[in-house]
Amino acid sequence: MAVPAAVDLVDLALKATTAYKRPDLGARLLHTRKRLADPDVRVLVVGEFKQGKSQLVNALVNAPVCPVDDDIATAVPTVVKYADTTSVTLVREGLNDAPPERTEVPANRLAEYVSEAGNPGNRALLTYAEVGLPRKLLGGGLVLVDTPGVGGLGSAHGAATMSALPSADAVLLVSDAAQEYSGPELEFLHAAMKLCPNVACVLTKTDLYPHWRQINDLDRGHLGNAGIRAEIFPVSSMLRLHAAKTQDAALMDESGFRELVDFLLRRVVAQSDELDRRSTSQDVMSVADQLAAEMKAELSVQEDPERVEALVAELTRAKTRADDLKQRTSRWQITLNDGVADLQSDIDYDLRDRLRTIGREAEQLIDDADPSEVWDQFAEWFHQQVSSAASSNFVWAAERARWLAGQVAEHFAEGADIALPNLRFDDEGMAGKVDPLEQPESEKLGVGGGILSGMRGGYGGMLMIGMATTLTGLAATMLNPFALGAGLLFGAKTVKDEKKRMLERRRSDAKVAVRKHIDEVTFQVGKDSRDMLRGTQRQLRDHFSALAEEVSLSLANSVMAAQNALKTTASEREQRIRDLKAELERIAALSARARSLLTDAAGAQPQAVASGSAS
Repeated sequence: MAVPAAVDLVDLALKATTAYKRPDLGARLLHTRKRLADPDVRVLVVGEFKQGKSQLVNALVNAPVCPVDDDIATAVPTVVKYADTTSVTLVREGLNDAPPERTEVPANRLAEYVSEAGNPGNRALLTYAEVGLPRKLLGGGLVLVDTPGVGGLGSAHGAATMSALPSADAVLLVSDAAQEYSGPELEFLHAAMKLCPNVACVLTKTDLYPHWRQINDLDRGHLGNAGIRAEIFPVSSMLRLHAAKTQDAALMDESGFRELVDFLLRRVVAQSDELDRRSTSQDVMSVADQLAAEMKAELSVQEDPERVEALVAELTRAKTRADDLKQRTSRWQITLNDGVADLQSDIDYDLRDRLRTIGREAEQLIDDADPSEVWDQFAEWFHQQVSSAASSNFVWAAERARWLAGQVAEHFAEGADIALPNLRFDDEGMAGKVDPLEQPESEKLGVGGGILSGMRGGYGGMLMIGMATTLTGLAATMLNPFALGAGLLFGAKTVKDEKKRMLERRRSDAKVAVRKHIDEVTFQVGKDSRDMLRGTQRQLRDHFSALAEEVSLSLANSVMAAQNALKTTASEREQRIRDLKAELERIAALSARARSLLTDAAGAQPQAVASGSAS
């Protein structure tokens, strides 16, 4: 829900830009108003396979929106947001920059599209499924995203989830009370803390595990040792759903959901509202300053006509500096273009270096064992290593992009208070998923094959030695003890050589599969990083180019107003001075109202949702 005071302030500022004929400033305010009118606060619900993520989302909204069953796993991200009526929409990414394709389906068929059973490997090529619900909890703009859990955080799905973190307002890591945190979970939390402003942990299924308090204490210890500052909320989704159905307040308290909902509203949604107020206040004050600049220049000349030459010269110099900022050869443009090119090169090298190291370790492990016997353990280790490398690479890319934004802002206006664009992505989907490592077909020597191989080798050896012993007179016939012994030896050697050949073939096939998977990861993750950097480049370029254009136009108008002020007669001058002062007072009132936007709303905090508030 948009902050009413902020919306009213933007509407008032839009009227001012229309009255003073500054459509360029109005375009910025229209973007601000659009952001206020649709303030999605995205919360990613992530975790390992079958930890209770979907049931947690269902319990939060008190509705069976996400499919839940022992043999059902989420394969497609499910976005749950507010709507006046219940609806389900399937979204596919458009081709060649075309808008996304949206298809409405009945709510009872959602499982056919978002579960691994109904849509294995996402063969329907869905970007995400959007579920609209009329729920009070979602009315403030809260959006819950149930992410795929197939394979866990150390899988291709986990790496794709990592790419969605910069666009999220909060992350909930879901882990059940059966065991303490695993290595991939702690690694994911550590990376999430660098990319997302709010990270919390949810300990689910407390009703099934009596020892959940012990697990809770162990998890807190793991977080402390890892230097991760995140709250843990022990909850029971089943108790929450039953309490909402029976309106049992005591059971609702026992479920632990009051604290979780309070966190979502008071920490996540409230923080988003505060950011909206701050950015709105900043935008309106910037617009007010530029509107006032022209009037102040004219007023200065009207009050002291002798200052016109000095004032016009000063404004002209300022306009020249502003015009220089619009040139492609300006320092900030060069910093942005060179910085993005360097970042792309560094990030690509970093990813390839990490994956090359993993590839060498994987091939060494393959050489030390029989791939067919250790494949499950090897694949799990390999996926975790690749996911960790991809995640670390993406975190580094996001941090470097933020650093580049600071450099560009510094070079755009040394010592000036220039507003940075908010480096968040508008895409609600996640990065492309890489298919898991495929196990090559294992060719092993069976009993029948061993007998045939032994017979072929033994027959040749027996024939050769039998003929030799017969010709030398050592034996009367070819079928003699020497020939039989040689047949056994040659047969055993043939079987051994065949087993060795097949083992080398399995190792070779396994190495090919590893290299193929690394190539796919390099391609997909590299594309995601490049897309992120290009988005950052466009966002910075458009923001500062528009800002330079606005400042240049404001200064040009100020120069013109100062020069035209000399044309007024003495009788008109006094009335014009009064008019200008009155207009400046109105603009000052607009600016003061923008400054007070944050302080006026400082005490406004959303109320926690009670047991029946999700209905």
